[in-house]
Amino acid sequence: MDFTPNLKKKYTEEIIPNLQKEFGYKSIMQVPKLEKIVINQGVGKAVADKKLLDIAVKEVTDIAGQKAVTTLSKKDISNFKLRKKMPIGVKVTLRKNRMYEFLERLISVSIPRIRDFRGIGDKFDGKGNYTLGIQEQIIFPEINIDQVNQILGMNITFVTTAKTDEEGYALLKEFGLPFKNINKK
Repeated sequence: MDFTPNLKKKYTEEIIPNLQKEFGYKSIMQVPKLEKIVINQGVGKAVADKKLLDIAVKEVTDIAGQKAVTTLSKKDISNFKLRKKMPIGVKVTLRKNRMYEFLERLISVSIPRIRDFRGIGDKFDGKGNYTLGIQEQIIFPEINIDQVNQILGMNITFVTTAKTDEEGYALLKEFGLPFKNINKK
């Protein structure tokens, strides 16, 4: 059983040669690649209601296809009734085939379900990584809308081996992420 996700095939067959031509890489080892995708959801109201955290873990696990873990607070903040090491969020890190499968579902199914969608922003972190903010978890088909009791947003971070934002942008654009301004070079 040797299954290869479609986007992984596309990366090796199309994206590597395209980026080599665009940036003049001499070796395919210089071509940036997607290292991991991290899905992160903050559940601030979990301080008061612990059940919200269990629901968030289940939802993010369903979306990612991999068990999500809770994240803990790092310090005390009295204004938010927050103590150190209290569970306040959920995260999951996807790598290899699961990462490519999630990316394909995100691009082809979930992003088109966003209301009034006009493309995603192109703000990178300066090191070729990109974080996509999503306002509603119900854009994912894995979530049953009838069972959702609270709309929560999430951040999806694409970690690449790109050295610059320009290379990271080119890589993610080749994968098919619908950025707003397509003419950027």
